[in-house]
Amino acid sequence: MPIKLDFKQIRKFAQNDNFIVSNHARTRMFERNVSTEEIKNIIEKGEIIEQYPDDFPCPSVLILGTVNDNYFHIVVAQCYDHVRIITVYEPDETKWIEFRKRKD
Repeated sequence: MPIKLDFKQIRKFAQNDNFIVSNHARTRMFERNVSTEEIKNIIEKGEIIEQYPDDFPCPSVLILGTVNDNYFHIVVAQCYDHVRIITVYEPDETKWIEFRKRKD
């Protein structure tokens, strides 16, 4: 049975430290000086701006949040019993409208 995206569940997993940070995301966090606590804060207080329900093996979302007044996007996959942080990046202003909507 496929997993249905549930932002409340994603937040709950993050609040309970029930998440995995991928190697790719860990590298990007290090490059951008973003901590695990800051990632948790983005998940807990951020805004879902895109949903990818067909991602495999787990559906995922793109979340917008801030760290020290800088905007960040994080991709978070919702699995059955945890969430996985896929990547973390600073959105390119030339590709996003107010960091929330992709430019055509």
